[in-house]
Amino acid sequence: VTTDGIVAGRTERMARFQVLAMATVAWTTSAMSASITGFEAAASKLSTPPVVTGPTFNKKLSTPDGVPEAGQQRALELMRSGALFRYTPGVLSETSLAEEAICDYSGFGYAVGFNSCGSALFIALKCVGVQPGDHVLANAFSFTAVPSAIHHAGAIPVFVESTNAYTMDMDDLEAKITPATKVLLLTHMRGKVTDMQRVYEIAEKHGLTVVEDCAHALGIKWDDVQLGRSSRIACFSTQSAKMINSGEGGFLCTDDEEAAARAICYAGCYEKLIDDHVRAPPRAVFDAVKKETPNYSLRMSDLTACCVRPQIDTLEERIKVYNTRYEKVTARLASCENIEVPAISERVRPVCDSVQFNLQHFRPDQIASFLDHTKRRGMPLSLFGSKDNARNFRNWKYSPIAVDVPKTEQLISVAVDMRLPLSFEDEDFDQMADVVLAAIEDVHAEEPTAEGVALADEFADIVPDV
Repeated sequence: VTTDGIVAGRTERMARFQVLAMATVAWTTSAMSASITGFEAAASKLSTPPVVTGPTFNKKLSTPDGVPEAGQQRALELMRSGALFRYTPGVLSETSLAEEAICDYSGFGYAVGFNSCGSALFIALKCVGVQPGDHVLANAFSFTAVPSAIHHAGAIPVFVESTNAYTMDMDDLEAKITPATKVLLLTHMRGKVTDMQRVYEIAEKHGLTVVEDCAHALGIKWDDVQLGRSSRIACFSTQSAKMINSGEGGFLCTDDEEAAARAICYAGCYEKLIDDHVRAPPRAVFDAVKKETPNYSLRMSDLTACCVRPQIDTLEERIKVYNTRYEKVTARLASCENIEVPAISERVRPVCDSVQFNLQHFRPDQIASFLDHTKRRGMPLSLFGSKDNARNFRNWKYSPIAVDVPKTEQLISVAVDMRLPLSFEDEDFDQMADVVLAAIEDVHAEEPTAEGVALADEFADIVPDV
């Protein structure tokens, strides 16, 4: 074989290899392109939500009530003057005036302004003599600020079951009373009222002191009397989601002179500043407790009080609007076999600034799917039993006692929360009901979505089989 022949052979083989390599690359590129296209198509199908037809909503249910113009103007005046401290010398305190207005509206003899209702609850427990290690009875269905107030006082919460109407179960209350339980901290969760006659009978029978958490209950009446008036102390909230919106804030209300004097001291009154209070117990009562009561500096600021005062004047007018809208929405919802709206006692004049309802005949994955469908329709709703919900007792890990409340556990696994913002138009509430009912139909008509399955996983550990 000649040298020329060897070279020619190598050249031919190289040419064939190049052709083969180019063909391989072309085929591989084509195959990969087809695979990627197929994957993208599949991914697109997975990530594309179903087309929503029918009712939708485009307003935020968390929209708070605004502060009236009078409150805005007064707040600006105070900011210009710098007189924001409730004990500014020579100034009639806005906080003192707000305390007086709360008393005039509710019928209490005394009111003390605090930086939050949680602070007011903590101080209420101190005022009735709760000591570290004491057991305090409290609702298992409540907001975390309530057991936190008990914890703050060094006491131990004993949780009482809830009924399907979101109120404390009176039979379980009586069953959990022991010689170690001297105080009942009763929460009217979302403004729902238990049988107060039974509360007072049980309290008298067992020597319980009752403190009422009326955070959601300003304006609510039992037998035509403001809720809380028949107990030792009641605490009200002015946080943004309540009937009075000052961002943060609260009031401790009582007819007990000593409790009022102690609360004023605990809040941060000192020296002779008691003279700046429009509603105050006799000076002798205040002087008797002043030096033995710590100052926790939990006062309400006058800037907060500016937001509070003008809203008290419009409470009754706003309550009528809220209650009318509540009746309209719940009449629609109650017509659905998958929704239970618990009845309100005839002895209660309610304040319905939100709606709670229980989902019935749904599996946990269907409940998750319902929540997913309301979100897709533009109106996300919350379930009290979801893992991150601050009203889920399983999230209160700071409680030193194991919690065994199966009825409450069942309730929060099906109970849905929906606010009724005052600023919405009347027709918005028809749309809201439409969305809820459409989401129910979505659950019946469709398999759970991927998002629904994820939601089911989120709270599966607290949702029992139904």
